[in-house]
Amino acid sequence: MKIYYRFVPIICCIFLLIEPAKAQDEVLQNYVQHGLDSNLIIQQKNLSLQKALNGLQVAKSLYLPSVNVDITYTEAQGGRSINLPVGDMLNPVYNTLNALTQSSNFPAIENQQINFLPQNYYDAKIRTSMPLLNTDLGHNKNIKKNQIILHENEVEIYKRELVKQIKESYFNYNMALQVVAIYKSSWELANESLRVNQKLIDAGKGLPAYLIRAQTEIAQAEAQIVTAEQQVKNTKIYFNSLLNRNMNAEILISDSTQVTQELEKIDLLSLTYQKREELKSLQTNIEIQESLYKMNKQFLVPKLNAFLDLGSQAEGLKFNNDSRYFMIGAQLQMPIFNGNRNRLKIQESKIDIADAKNKLAQAEQQLNMVVEVAKNEVVAANKNYQQAQVQLESAGTYQRLIQKGFLAGVNTYIETIDARTQYTSAKLALNIQKYKLLTSLAKLERESATYLFP
Repeated sequence: MKIYYRFVPIICCIFLLIEPAKAQDEVLQNYVQHGLDSNLIIQQKNLSLQKALNGLQVAKSLYLPSVNVDITYTEAQGGRSINLPVGDMLNPVYNTLNALTQSSNFPAIENQQINFLPQNYYDAKIRTSMPLLNTDLGHNKNIKKNQIILHENEVEIYKRELVKQIKESYFNYNMALQVVAIYKSSWELANESLRVNQKLIDAGKGLPAYLIRAQTEIAQAEAQIVTAEQQVKNTKIYFNSLLNRNMNAEILISDSTQVTQELEKIDLLSLTYQKREELKSLQTNIEIQESLYKMNKQFLVPKLNAFLDLGSQAEGLKFNNDSRYFMIGAQLQMPIFNGNRNRLKIQESKIDIADAKNKLAQAEQQLNMVVEVAKNEVVAANKNYQQAQVQLESAGTYQRLIQKGFLAGVNTYIETIDARTQYTSAKLALNIQKYKLLTSLAKLERESATYLFP
């Protein structure tokens, strides 16, 4: 029976002793990186980011000249026309000349009818145009740059949330596995109790009621194991879904994260909300609204464009020196009256700027509260974890003493059951508090935006 006593502290140490590890468990870090690389939503947001980058290139290209080929061919009949009485005007003169010269060198001509619509006519040209003065282009480029920042922050925000979910799910899976191990340890202790009581009955010293109670404990432990194993399956499915892989894929377990070591690396006083991408996005939104305000305010600044046409136009598809031409020009546009719409846009832009600043102030207040709450949760979880360690040590000592007393005939079997229940509960509490502490650290890491992406 002395061999049995030695198992109790060994089982206790299994859950208390944790090997020193690196700052971040490599197994968990690999899973986090896998989740970041394979997540479909991140891939979708990266596509939106690429689209925003392309939009910036388009905004920059508006400063460059544009060259286009424009070819027009028309064939028309009817329509408006003008009558030219050239015959009526020139035929009398021609007749007089023929009489004077006694010749027919000046034949009669007919009156002409000229249509306004061209017939068998083409106009082919290459037009080069370029903006010389347009303040909207600069503001548009700044807006596109800020939109890229918004998309980048959106990607970072989702990645941070995904990292937190992966860590929490991983910790829940580890916790579920250890719960199964604890219940199995309790089941083994109940079987050992059954064996001891059976031997006592065989020796004429035990009670049948104790044997029945031991069998009941075994049945309860088996039911608890079934429930805990189901929880393991559920947490496994959720974790694998976060990594976008098969729901039944195996999960590597590495309980090398030193809780106290993780706590020592955190300076709670230095953690603030200032690094949150949400604040950067709101500040960027203010800059966008200010750019729109400046653009609307400069509505009286004229827009000047220049163009150059090189082409050819003629009837009958002719192409010669007479058909070829060039044309150079400039276009100036400046609004005079638009029903006061421009000034109303300026007022609207001022309101948008004030609204954006108000949202930033609200976010700062809310995020500051969230970070402080996360700090308090870490402090509370750490205290609970330390108390759970003390309770487990006390429960283990108490169980050993009661078990010795039971074998010596001093304590009753009910007391051994109570001691064993307290010990199992203490192990479960320590396991839960440990992963609650790790989860609270992951939450604080998310709220303070301190996770460093590779």
